[in-house]
This record gives sequence, C-alpha cells and structure tokens, in this order.
Amino acid sequence: MSDLFAPHQPAAPLAERLRPQHIDEVIGQSHLLGEGKPLRLAFQSGKLHSMILWGPPGVGKTTLARLMASAFDAEFVPLSAVLSGVKDIREAIAQAELTLQQNGRHTILFVDEVHRFNKSQQDAFLPYVEQGLVTFIGATTENPSFELNNALLSRAQVYVLQSLSEVEMGQLFARAQQEALQGITFDAAAQERIIGYADGDARRLLNVLEQLQTAASAAKLDKIDTKFLDATLAQKMRRFDKGGEAFYDQISALHKSVRGSNPDAALYWLVRMLDGGADPRYLARRIVRMAWEDIGLADPRAIQLCNDAAQTYERLGSPEGELALAQAVLYMAVAAKSNAGYVAYNAARAFVAQDGSREVPLHLRNAPTKLMKQLDYGKDYRYAHNEEGGYAAGENYFPDGMPAVSFYEPTERGLEAKISEKLNHLRQLDEAAKNKKG
Repeated sequence: MSDLFAPHQPAAPLAERLRPQHIDEVIGQSHLLGEGKPLRLAFQSGKLHSMILWGPPGVGKTTLARLMASAFDAEFVPLSAVLSGVKDIREAIAQAELTLQQNGRHTILFVDEVHRFNKSQQDAFLPYVEQGLVTFIGATTENPSFELNNALLSRAQVYVLQSLSEVEMGQLFARAQQEALQGITFDAAAQERIIGYADGDARRLLNVLEQLQTAASAAKLDKIDTKFLDATLAQKMRRFDKGGEAFYDQISALHKSVRGSNPDAALYWLVRMLDGGADPRYLARRIVRMAWEDIGLADPRAIQLCNDAAQTYERLGSPEGELALAQAVLYMAVAAKSNAGYVAYNAARAFVAQDGSREVPLHLRNAPTKLMKQLDYGKDYRYAHNEEGGYAAGENYFPDGMPAVSFYEPTERGLEAKISEKLNHLRQLDEAAKNKKG
C-alpha cells in the first residue's frame, strides 16, 4: 500500500529525462567531441582541467560539465551566477574541502552564466582553482574576452560550443520520439517547423515537444500537423540576445552585407533582427550611420532616404514602418559606395589630435571692427565669387606653415567621380596660379 503522506515527486522535464549519460550520447559539438578533438581528449586524458564553455543556450554546456564530473568520479557542485554571491562561493569551497577530507573526492565547481559574476566574485574562487582544491567549469553565453577577468581566463581553457544544426536537431527529435513520445506522430511539415522554431536550441526543442505531447493528449490526438501547431504554440521570437554577442554579430553582418552590395543578404539580416526582437529605432539609427559611412557622397540621396525611413518608422511604428527600413537597406546595398568622407574625417581628427594649435591666417580672419582692420584682419582676402570661374586659384586656406595635407580623396564611383574631376581641375588651376606667381 502506498504511503499517502509520502512527498509527491514531480516528473522530471523531458529535457532532464533525455540528458545524456555518456559523451557518446551527446548530439552536436562534433568539433569538440569527435575522435581526436579537444574535449574528447580531455575526457580520455584522465586529468581534469578548468575550462570555460562558451555558446548559446541549449547546446549542452551543463550536460558536458556533469558528464565531466561523472567521468572523473568528482563531486559536482553547481552555482548560478544569477542567484549566488561570494557567500555561496565560500560555502561551495567549504563543501569541497569537506568532501576531499572525508571521501578523498575532488570537486568540480560549475558556475552557470559566469559572466554575471562581477570582478570581486570572479576573484573569490581564483585561489582555490590555483591550489587545485576545485576544478572550475564556467558556462557563458557571452564572449569571455569581454566578460571575464584575464586572471580567470589565463587559468581556464575556452571551448566554443555551437548551435545544433538542422540535422542534429532532427536526430534529437527522433530520440525524443523513440524514448518519450510513443503514440504520437508528426507530419514532415510539422517536424520541420518545430525544428526551425527551436532555432538550434536542444532544450527548447524538447520543451516544445513536451508541451505538444500534453496538448495532443488533452485533445485526444495521435498525429500532429501544422494546423495543430498554429493552434497550440504561442507566437515566440527566435533566439536573440538584445545586448549580447549575437546582437552585435548580426548588426555586423547587416552592415557588411550593405557595404558588400548584396541586397538579399542585407534584407535577410535586417529581418532576422526584427524577427528576433531588435528595437527598430536602434536599427534605424544604424542604417543612417551606414549611409554616412559607406555610401557617403557617392550617392547623397541615400543619406536623405535613410533619414526619411527613420522618420517614417517614428510615424507608423511596427510593422508598417519596418517596410521603410527595409527599402532603405535595399537602396544602400545597390547604391554606389564610398568611404572617402569617413576616411577623410578620421584622418583630419588624427592630424589635429597630434598637431599644435595653429593660428588662423590674417587674411582669413573676420574684421567687424575698425581696430581689427587696422591689425590687418581680412587683408588681401580674395572673395571667390569675384574671381574668374568663382574660384580664387592659388589661395591658401590652411594655417601659415602647415604642411600640405590631402584628407579627402574622392573615389571614381557615383557622384564622387564628378567631385574627383572637379577637384583635379581646381588643383590644376592652383598649380598654374602658383607657377604664374613664381
């Protein structure tokens, strides 16, 4: 007879029930776990070492840490950097010391989302890692070079984990069906959509399958199609970290696709970011910046069009205003390109930063008072509109004694080709005036 007062044990989630018990059961990460690959060798070496597991959610970071503890018969002590502080770290270290004294077992200290620890928290367990009391395994979704102390990075090997491919997600899907979803079938279109929806995240895939299993059981269905998916799954966005590595990687991809004159790729990255929840106003600002940096004076219309697109979004909002951003991106991708203005500005800034404060030549100074005129302010200034062709050939507009510079070198693309032609003509006039004067 069962004990009515025994505590009820909730069923473990599907993702936990299917957690691999051996590295050969791990799906994905073949670049680390294949024969002769770094993590496979780490398991086979017989020697534990501290490591950072860096990758997106749901790719097996916690699983690998647990498997490491099992393979080396080590105590597994998990901490969450979101919930833990220095006090928790000290308690974990005390537990590791006790385990070593009583059982002779080594401890793996696993810190999930280690990038959430501040500098002092990261420093707190460094001495114990150095002493060899614990082996540190940190999991992070953020770039360790930006988020972790150099002292910690120097003591841990960084392994980069990747999102599961569609083929690998299909393997996990088949395993879940075989081991936990008996009696439920999925048509091909539904399976494809579920895998796309999970977006390379194994945990998300298993959670969705568990949710669908519950819904199908309640509806007394044994086959799931796309119609059932639409009725069951709430609309969710793809994985997108608005402040993390993926965010800046995708912005970089968008910018480089525009610069590379590929309208389809540029549109793809824009839509990916919008679909993932990026702020369209932020994207609008970046689009305007792209116009100034990469299109420049080769096609000044791009700058105006991008400004108009940003204003259109402000007026219409989502989703209508997103069309304006999309068309701005397409226009920039096919427009003539020039970074000559961007290069010239940076060159001028660099020159001014290292140069002295040169005086404005007298002939370029304004002379609104009698005293200023007596001091020769504005003397011998040549008013360009009164010169032949509206150009004062040979006139100097730089400080006296300043070395010759040429910051702006227009390209031969778009409108800048005509600008280049004009500047070459004006330089010829300057040279002729200089020879005539000499």
